[in-house]
Amino acid sequence: MDSRKIIFAVLGLLIIVGSFFGAKAIVASKKDQRPKPKRVVKTVFVDTVQNGTVDIIVPANGNLVAKRRVELFAEVQGVFKQGSKLFKTGQEYRKGQTLIRIDASEYYANVQSAKSNLYNQVTAVMPDLRLDYPEVFPKWQAYLSGFDLEKTTPALPKFDSEKEKFFISGRGILTTYYNVKNLEQRLSKYSIIAPFNGVLADALVTEGTLVRAGQKLGEFINTGTYELEVSVTKTYGDYLTVGKEVKLHNLEKTKTYKGKVTRVNGRVDQATQTITTFIEVAGDDLREGQYLEAALDAKQEQNAYEIDRSLLLENNQIYVVRDSVLDVLNVRPVYFSDKTVVLKDVPNDETVISKPVAGAYPGMLVKVYQGDSNETAK
Repeated sequence: MDSRKIIFAVLGLLIIVGSFFGAKAIVASKKDQRPKPKRVVKTVFVDTVQNGTVDIIVPANGNLVAKRRVELFAEVQGVFKQGSKLFKTGQEYRKGQTLIRIDASEYYANVQSAKSNLYNQVTAVMPDLRLDYPEVFPKWQAYLSGFDLEKTTPALPKFDSEKEKFFISGRGILTTYYNVKNLEQRLSKYSIIAPFNGVLADALVTEGTLVRAGQKLGEFINTGTYELEVSVTKTYGDYLTVGKEVKLHNLEKTKTYKGKVTRVNGRVDQATQTITTFIEVAGDDLREGQYLEAALDAKQEQNAYEIDRSLLLENNQIYVVRDSVLDVLNVRPVYFSDKTVVLKDVPNDETVISKPVAGAYPGMLVKVYQGDSNETAK
């Protein structure tokens, strides 16, 4: 029994020692299978700088406003009477047509009464004129003959002498005449006539409404010519002169129009440091309130270079390629648009990056792409 225990003990010890050396051999024989990282050289798109003249195009936008517009207000009180056309938004009127007609029957009777009183006063002095001033009697006789109560009161004859003037004035004829003209002037305010061809842009009353003095009735606009009010930065506002042509287009960029600068505000907005400019544009398909974008030719920048805004780094620097290595170059931006930037102080024949490079840094090894620059860089 003792010999068997000794044999089992020796065998166990041998198994333990063999397992230890076997495990050690396995660990020693294991190799690292991870590949070593390869050095990647990115391909970049470049452009060779050639400074030249760059047109500074200042973008602006705004809403169209009719150049000729009239706000309609009532100066008298009365009931709005129905006319030949409905007083509704969008209704077109020709020049001279009646826009609004307010009931003036009562006031018209007062005017006729005053005109009749004037006629009677002139008639009453005719016998005295025949006897005392026979030389002026014919012209006053002609005045009475041409006096029509249904028409506007004609102007009084001109006085030939101070005596005639004192005689007529002493009979109260001058006072009555000017009272009549004042009543006739007010009577004309019961009708509002279209001052030009246009359309009713806003109607605030309807037929049968009691209109009060000072009440706004609507707006009447001319649909042929419009103005676009835009704000331009002061830096380039000085280059915009009256009469300069401007290209305009709609929001979808499907239609283009030609405009012209008609007015430039002489004052700079203190809050925004911009100058208000008015552009006149005409078109049958244009409407008031329509949104348009303008491209204003402000100036021509000499000896400049234009690149995409995304290529301009912080501290006014751009990437250049020198001996297959990225480097930075200090530049001076002179104008920013929504997509590009105009630079100065960029040497001619300098090789600059023309498309953004992901993860770029100064000293980075790069390879210049020799094919089509419209392809995407790796």
